[in-house]
Amino acid sequence: MAHDVSPTARTLTVLELIQNRPGITAEQLGDKLGVSERAARRYVAILREAEIPIESVRGPYGGYRVGRGLRVPPLMFSTTEALGLVMAVLEGPRGAAGPVESALGKIIRVLPEPVARAADAVRRVSARGPDPGARAPDPEITAALVAASVDRRRIAISYERCPGEMRAMEVDPWAVVVRRGRWYLLGWSLTKDARRVLRADKVVAVEETGGEFCPPDDLDALATVEEHLSSGWRYQLEILIEAPVDDVRQWIARSMGRLEEVTPTQTRLLASTDEPDWYAAQLTAIHAPYRIVSPPELQQAARRLAHRLLEAADDA
Repeated sequence: MAHDVSPTARTLTVLELIQNRPGITAEQLGDKLGVSERAARRYVAILREAEIPIESVRGPYGGYRVGRGLRVPPLMFSTTEALGLVMAVLEGPRGAAGPVESALGKIIRVLPEPVARAADAVRRVSARGPDPGARAPDPEITAALVAASVDRRRIAISYERCPGEMRAMEVDPWAVVVRRGRWYLLGWSLTKDARRVLRADKVVAVEETGGEFCPPDDLDALATVEEHLSSGWRYQLEILIEAPVDDVRQWIARSMGRLEEVTPTQTRLLASTDEPDWYAAQLTAIHAPYRIVSPPELQQAARRLAHRLLEAADDA
């Protein structure tokens, strides 16, 4: 450590070292700080005077650890640790007025500004409701993706499209979005010259290129991801619903497809799917008459579902 570092900075460094390495000795603290063992003990004494519960570990080396006191001692997080904590909270059950949400807000408010901006950026574009099959991405890589999106810095990534198949891509990272426990990178691929939604857990390396970008005006990152996930599948769907578009929005999630107003009392749902039987079951959430225009596979799936429901209601 530099000789011109202030005593306050050294004291905080001592706290961080003890938090990270419970049992660290005064001699080891002195080596890390570049001071004598006696000076290291003085910094520990300063922490105790501030009512931070630093305990002495019994034994020949007389190490230290942070104990339990009447109040929580200051906590110091790296960017990766802080974002990892936010990721864990976002993947659990949350409520707008719940204690977890309140605690998360307090943590973000006391984080260093660059870390707080990255953590809050993810918090603001997360959809609740976990997906049991979701796989958590690497916190360090996720931290790099979030930092690049917040600072609007262009990146090059290595993307594992499937096991053993790696792709190099240059991307403008508009936002990192959490949806049902899955983490997505929304951005513009300069490699493909197209908008892309990429799985964050499939990004294996991130490197800044030095370029900058501006995201689209009025970007709704979560809505864009959900609309993107509803398109590009095998079967193209068209459903006409006898209800105003505002009513249909209450029954159909954005990830189910795109809604178009046909008339003030009729709405068209355009989407795609690989699983007609699953999609037919989702349409039962519509509380109005509707007609499946296409494809035949979805019409057949609806007939099979109707037959099963009729059988289930048959008392005979």
